[in-house]
Amino acid sequence: MPVVGFDIDFSRTLANGKSWGEVGPYEEIRGKLRFAIDPLNEFNSRVTDVDLAPRNADGLVEFSSDVSIILPVDRSKGSNKMMLDVVNRGNRVALPNFNSAERPNIDGDTPINVPVDLGNGFLMRHGYTVVACGWQVDAPTYPALITMQGQDAEGLAGRVYTQLQSPSDTKNFLLSDKGHKAYPAHDMYEASALLQVREMPDTPATSIDRDSWRFGRINEDGSYEPDPNYICSEEAFKKGLLYQITYTTDWAPVLNLSALALRDCISWLKYGGEFERPIDNINHAYAYGRSQTGRYLRTYIYNDLNRDESGREAMDGIIANVAGGMRGEFNQRFGQNSKDRNNMMAPLFPFAATIQTDIENEETGSLHQRLDDRNSALKVMYTNSSSEYHRGDASLVHTDPDGNRDVEVGSNVRVYHFAGTEHGLGTWPPTDTSDPGDGVARSQNLRGVINYAPLLRACLVSMDNWVTRGTSPLPSSHPRVVDGTAVPTAVLKKTFDGIPGANYPARHAIPHRRDYAVRDDVEQTTKMPPSVGGAFGTLVPAVDSDGNEIAGVRLPQIIVPLASHTGWNPRHADIGGERQLLMFAGGTIPFATDEAGRAASGDSRLSIASRYASKDDYLAEIRSEAKKLAMSHYILDEDIDFCVQKAEMFWNYLVTAS
Repeated sequence: MPVVGFDIDFSRTLANGKSWGEVGPYEEIRGKLRFAIDPLNEFNSRVTDVDLAPRNADGLVEFSSDVSIILPVDRSKGSNKMMLDVVNRGNRVALPNFNSAERPNIDGDTPINVPVDLGNGFLMRHGYTVVACGWQVDAPTYPALITMQGQDAEGLAGRVYTQLQSPSDTKNFLLSDKGHKAYPAHDMYEASALLQVREMPDTPATSIDRDSWRFGRINEDGSYEPDPNYICSEEAFKKGLLYQITYTTDWAPVLNLSALALRDCISWLKYGGEFERPIDNINHAYAYGRSQTGRYLRTYIYNDLNRDESGREAMDGIIANVAGGMRGEFNQRFGQNSKDRNNMMAPLFPFAATIQTDIENEETGSLHQRLDDRNSALKVMYTNSSSEYHRGDASLVHTDPDGNRDVEVGSNVRVYHFAGTEHGLGTWPPTDTSDPGDGVARSQNLRGVINYAPLLRACLVSMDNWVTRGTSPLPSSHPRVVDGTAVPTAVLKKTFDGIPGANYPARHAIPHRRDYAVRDDVEQTTKMPPSVGGAFGTLVPAVDSDGNEIAGVRLPQIIVPLASHTGWNPRHADIGGERQLLMFAGGTIPFATDEAGRAASGDSRLSIASRYASKDDYLAEIRSEAKKLAMSHYILDEDIDFCVQKAEMFWNYLVTAS
């Protein structure tokens, strides 16, 4: 059994011992799992460079992961199910997304025992054991983050390709994303290191003279400090522009030991091992990943790493949220776990869960091909917001690569589009400013406000019924080519040009085919920058005359609107790059409150006063639509009031306070 030790740091009762229905109170056990995997085992063979990792005297590769296990104090009252919270850059995502819990802003001063908010207790009331197991070796070294301590392949050097962007002019760039551990430059004087700059992801690049920048940092007093983890320039890098650097490093972590950590953590809790587990009645395991870790789970699926060293399935179901059509560099030599731009990575095609062919590149494949070849019963839901469509890759999950036709998604797969939402659970209170962790970001419109947590909760209940009872979930719901609800980005322009201050972008950056010359014998890119081929067939959801999307799963605030709710939002001039979309941001464009305001602005949309006789009338319509969604099982009965509450908050913000 690969799990060879569990070192407990502390245990504690959560939520002051609050009892969650019949399940009772919950506690957390926090510690470290120790692993020793067999690099020669057939089910570990797709982990890049596992054969180059250092081995102990028994020929095994050792590593460890931080782990948090949140479980009922009375183990017998649990539901025999676990939720693997695939942490995003070391942060929990399951509790914030399913329980509507507050997630702490963690930095270097945050203690390891930072309070854990259980929110509305949804997962607790349903008896889940919630497990967060660290998988990232390059996340910031903050005690409260849940990370992994891995192994490096020795004696390797190779090229790295990284994109850097700042919301303000700066003389220094850390060679990583969001404060992660950077790949250090092997030679700080490397003549062949290349720095280019672009205005948009798909516009031509301009090379920057090597003499105008160097590896290292410029201190506040103007002095230069050598540092292989940074680049600097006296001329300063300009806000909003996209800088892309190619250089050589000699740090080669075996990144995808991470997949074995997650798999074997689940396997240990489900099947047991050589020493006692904290809970011994887990029968089914579901994994949830959001954004980065949604893409991580798509990579896990693509490589079929779900069987443990004894050939047993670990995960029974996966919900990969807001991953779009992307995977990531999680199994790539010199890969970057935090890289999240489709113009910067090789692992794109295949996008869909069924066999498709990219005619331009003469490639044929399926994201699920390895699972399907062995008739795996693993169930998967892919859920996306509108932002992943406007990013350019979500539609490729359910169309051919050129966007000409719809494709089936497979019997063990569902694809759901959450209409009118942005990447996160909505920004509240409404604002055009946020701090995603790498500097303050500002958009031209208000950020998206729609909270899609009720849809995720219903997805989990549906997934559980699918796995444990064989009850098929609702059919996939997303824009389609055949009925005209999936359209090119330019189609939306006419609608939004009739809305004052909508700021619909003049053009979207479209993902292109890029040839990185990936090696045949190992997942490693050798051509950086890549050569660029034709554009993929990006499509976005069609909208009605109000600017609201007409396909996908539509929450009551989309059906009974007070605003246009978009999956796009341009960057503000204050942070530069105003022709670009602000990554991950949706937008909110409120209706005029009355006809006088509408006439004065020239808005093509009816005013709020023309639509609803009163607040009570509006909320009655919201409740009616929420009940319809509950009857169709897209939301749970318990979330009807949640939908009404969120709608009332928005009414009060727009109308009562105006």
